[in-house]
Amino acid sequence: MIKLLSIFITMVVVIFAFAKAEKISYNSQDSVVFAFAKAERSSYTLQDPLAESMKRGAEVYTEYCIQCHLGQGEGVPGTFPPLAKSDWLIPEKREAAIRVLKYGQSGEIQVNGVTYNSAMPELGLYDDEVADVMNYILNNWGNSSDALVTEEEVKKVEKE
Repeated sequence: MIKLLSIFITMVVVIFAFAKAEKISYNSQDSVVFAFAKAERSSYTLQDPLAESMKRGAEVYTEYCIQCHLGQGEGVPGTFPPLAKSDWLIPEKREAAIRVLKYGQSGEIQVNGVTYNSAMPELGLYDDEVADVMNYILNNWGNSSDALVTEEEVKKVEKE
């Protein structure tokens, strides 16, 4: 009976570990079960880093960006610039686009030949959230980017 109870408790621990793996920190004193659970969890999310990032980025976009740039990235003519087919989302302006998303923007900006003069506040996003929403924007609405924006890349972009 004790052996059966021990097996049951071990199964519960394994199930709990898989369900909560992202909240478990591993060090040499943690059990093998928790280390295994964390390794298994991370291997699932690394299958397609861009797809995973874009999925998270869609959530950030919906929460912070959609109010001004709207559902299809079309923006509001004369007020909020479009993200769809935007000439700001080209490789040559990649760092500038990250900077705007990370720190906000005020003053004139030209997008697709149209001048906009409204403010975008600093949204208070974490660097990983900036990377995720950039990957989402860079791969939607007629935009395309082969290069993954990473948290490390965003960390390097400083305020001007």
